[in-house]
Amino acid sequence: MGPFMSPFNNLLCMLLGISFTVWFTLLLVFIIVPAIFGVSFGIRRLYMKTLLKVFEWATMRMERGAKEKNHLLYKPCSLNSIIAKESTSLEEELKDIRRNCSSPELDDSFDMSDAFYFCRRGIESIVDDEVTKCFTAEELESWNLLTRSNYNFNHISSRLTVLWGLGVVIRYGFLLPLRLTLAITGVGLLVVLTAMIGFLPNGRMKNFLSEKVHLMCYRICVRALTAIITYHHSENKPKNGGICVANHTSPIDVIILASDGCYAMVGQIHGGLMGLIQRSMVKACPHIWFERSEVKDRHLVAKRLSDHVKDKSKLPILIFPEGTCINNTSVMMFKKGSFEIGSTVYPVAIKYDPRFGEAFWNSSQFGMMNYLLRMMSSWAIVCSVWYLPPMIRQEGEDAMQFANRVKAAIARQGGLVDLLWDGGLKRGKVKDTFKEEQQKLYSKILVGTQEVRSRS
Repeated sequence: MGPFMSPFNNLLCMLLGISFTVWFTLLLVFIIVPAIFGVSFGIRRLYMKTLLKVFEWATMRMERGAKEKNHLLYKPCSLNSIIAKESTSLEEELKDIRRNCSSPELDDSFDMSDAFYFCRRGIESIVDDEVTKCFTAEELESWNLLTRSNYNFNHISSRLTVLWGLGVVIRYGFLLPLRLTLAITGVGLLVVLTAMIGFLPNGRMKNFLSEKVHLMCYRICVRALTAIITYHHSENKPKNGGICVANHTSPIDVIILASDGCYAMVGQIHGGLMGLIQRSMVKACPHIWFERSEVKDRHLVAKRLSDHVKDKSKLPILIFPEGTCINNTSVMMFKKGSFEIGSTVYPVAIKYDPRFGEAFWNSSQFGMMNYLLRMMSSWAIVCSVWYLPPMIRQEGEDAMQFANRVKAAIARQGGLVDLLWDGGLKRGKVKDTFKEEQQKLYSKILVGTQEVRSRS
């Protein structure tokens, strides 16, 4: 038995060696080398166009089959709000309610019908909560052959089921191993090369090599996600000594932006693999990492950021002022800390195309590893990035007003809904200040009514 198995083992080892050689040669020639020089063969664009045609056929076939079987294909109210709300002020709505509920001769400063307004608003907020919707992945009006993209999907036709099964084999049998290989290569090179650059003396050569290494590694990581990114208005790209602020949908926002330019990252110090990456990166580039206890010290954070932007030789700082991931439909309240420094702000709008894969990270539902697995088993990550003209704080404008102005510009460019709510509501309760604002507004109406009565 032994003599017969030996040739078989040798043949198996030879085939495995040839397979690995071909695999890494293809990676090197078609992915890693183009990433080093920042070029593309257009394979990902062709791949995206092919997927769109397949999705279009699958959706048409699915809709036709659902119509024949009288089957509900999409969730009702998937795009529109459940409740139609009119943009009227508190005072106008109270007057309207009093007009309908009270007798015409009644002119008291307080009426029991006022309670109807607050009851109705409270019920509307429970039924159609615009804050909670910002932390839920939106269901598509087309099917992209991912079961998780349409929860009402049932068996409609054999051809459609076979196509879906073929997609599973391609995504998990070919794309996932390829992407894992690229991700390990990109992260490994980043750790090793930045650590080596850290031994060089500070100077132009170190900065030059650091930027090239960061760009190369981030571009490899972008290809690990099959990310297809379109950058607009590159003449407005952030410059040294400035602060880049962007809306936040996913942890990969960092990779999306850093693959087109180098930034100084800001974040909390971690342990494990993430901590190893942070320690290696900071040796080659002046990133700003904080201890957990330091993050709560606003003055210390502001001073570190201010000292960084004063040095015009240092890279622009990349900050996501929302402080949490939002589901690619809205922009929520920007924290004012990064707008108090007095530096030039470079707004950036990021908008993902959910047809190829959902980029939003719902951290309360999925852990980081689960999320990365979902990302790497999707078809692709397609997004557009707009560099907006730089903005500076105007005379007489406080930090919060400046933050809201920047946020409005990002929302307008990215086609996102501009919301005033704090993203911290994802895990916390409504701040008392929000309640007090409504109470103050209502009290002003009561005081105003009493003043009118006293003058008459």
